[in-house]
Amino acid sequence: MGEHTYTPTAKDLSYTFGGVPPVASLRSGDVLTLFTEDCFGGAVTTVDDLPSQVCTFPYLNPVTGPFFIEDTEPGDTLAVHFLSIVPARKTGVSSTFPHFGALTSTSHTAALQPPLEERVWLYDIDAEAGLVRYRARNSDFTADLPLDAMHGTVGVAPAAFEARSTITCDAHGGNMDTPELRAGTTLYLGVNMHGAMLGLGDGHARQGQGESSGVAVEIAMTTTIAIEVIKGVPTLWPRIESDNAIMSVGCARPLEDAFRISQHDLVGWTAQLTGLDTLDAYQLVAQAGTAPVGNVVDPNYTMLASLPKHLLRGADLYGGTHERLRATPHPDATGTGAP
Repeated sequence: MGEHTYTPTAKDLSYTFGGVPPVASLRSGDVLTLFTEDCFGGAVTTVDDLPSQVCTFPYLNPVTGPFFIEDTEPGDTLAVHFLSIVPARKTGVSSTFPHFGALTSTSHTAALQPPLEERVWLYDIDAEAGLVRYRARNSDFTADLPLDAMHGTVGVAPAAFEARSTITCDAHGGNMDTPELRAGTTLYLGVNMHGAMLGLGDGHARQGQGESSGVAVEIAMTTTIAIEVIKGVPTLWPRIESDNAIMSVGCARPLEDAFRISQHDLVGWTAQLTGLDTLDAYQLVAQAGTAPVGNVVDPNYTMLASLPKHLLRGADLYGGTHERLRATPHPDATGTGAP
């Protein structure tokens, strides 16, 4: 096992999965501590910094990487375990955009109505207390919300030599924007090319399910991950394992298709793990599962299908990868959700 650190310069950040040379190499079993910039590239620092004026489009949602993972080939699975996710700044930012978000017209859901106002909110981040402070812009209303640090964007290079924007998600991962990608979880990604080409970014101090406004509490992160290569085991869609649940991720539009992809994958995974036939597994997922919403705003939407692990009765999950990586020694993760 090797321990590595990586801090990118602005020119080292990537804006696609695929089509970008690696910034460094890692091996199975390595631990990496890295810095990730926020989705605005650090350009929004005051309420007067409107993203449309201070950001250069389309250079949004940068990721750190890609990292070439040695000894990975198509048909393998890359496990990425989040040991700690720590806000790297004391202020997070959020915003509304014209023609972006779940409650406005967009270029693909067009309506004759005025665009939303572009407005910025600043959030004080108290990592030691585990709090994120919301402040209304047009009143003195405030609220302390739990810090629930996560990464919105994690992925590998897509198949067939494609390059996909970091703003969207698909079977390769990408901008899945699910709060379930917090410290203590393991993400499983199917490898599509030699070296996998792992990248991550888009840190959120917290995000509501669905990310309905299109922007979470965006913040740079210092994150520590542990990786493991699972040879000869394909994973068709991203999967997440926590201490208490397994989750399948579906990314598509319309939202119903993202829902179906995630449910279909979870039913098949449950059948494989328990030995149940397909309809028995379907019935178990239908009655005991939940369906957390990731995002309903990006070019592809994200839905999850989740099942409590105790129902699997000790089934072998990727050869115990989550438990091994969970036990990896790591820096203090106070305020991140990790132990």
